Amino acid sequence: MTIGILGTKVGMTQIFDDSGFAIPVTVIKAGPCMITQIKSTENEGYNAIQIGYAESSPQKMTKPRLGHLTKSNLPPLKHLKEYKVDSTNSLSIAQKITVDSFEVGQNVSISGTTIGKGFAGTVKRYNFTRGPMTHGSKNHREPGSIGQGSTPAKVHKGKKMAGRLGGKKTTIKNLEVIYINSKDNLLVVKGSVPGKSGNLLSIS
Repeated sequence: MTIGILGTKVGMTQIFDDSGFAIPVTVIKAGPCMITQIKSTENEGYNAIQIGYAESSPQKMTKPRLGHLTKSNLPPLKHLKEYKVDSTNSLSIAQKITVDSFEVGQNVSISGTTIGKGFAGTVKRYNFTRGPMTHGSKNHREPGSIGQGSTPAKVHKGKKMAGRLGGKKTTIKNLEVIYINSKDNLLVVKGSVPGKSGNLLSIS
């Protein structure tokens, strides 16, 4: 896995290409991130780096995390994430990772938490068809039958029913990088990414 970066979703907009087509894009404020820990095959059994993002005040952090960062003379960082790498030879503690590690036209995978929509019925959650709305029907948005009778006399595991919708970690793969602004640490990708504006994202 290549080195990733953490960022914040700014929002969506559209840009026009040379042909005049409108391209829906998402603007992400990515980094700068700082390497907070390096793991090697000799010590941990695998090669990886831990990066930190978004400085915070020490009062808002737990003592274990604050001690972990202070040990390496690093500022208090709000978010930490680990990425596996092939080699750690050219990496060092406190090294900064910016949007310059990406290229225009490159495909990236972006992970984030989707928008939570609370408890939802089957029509909203799974696009079930509703029942008739007239002639005395009492089945408008109800799920209907959920299992067989005497055989096998149970509801099968994994049955699509009402429940909590959204609020889960999701990864969108192969999003094309359209534009990079190194000055403002902005990464513009084609398409949508999980979550609402201000959501924490992992780009790799």
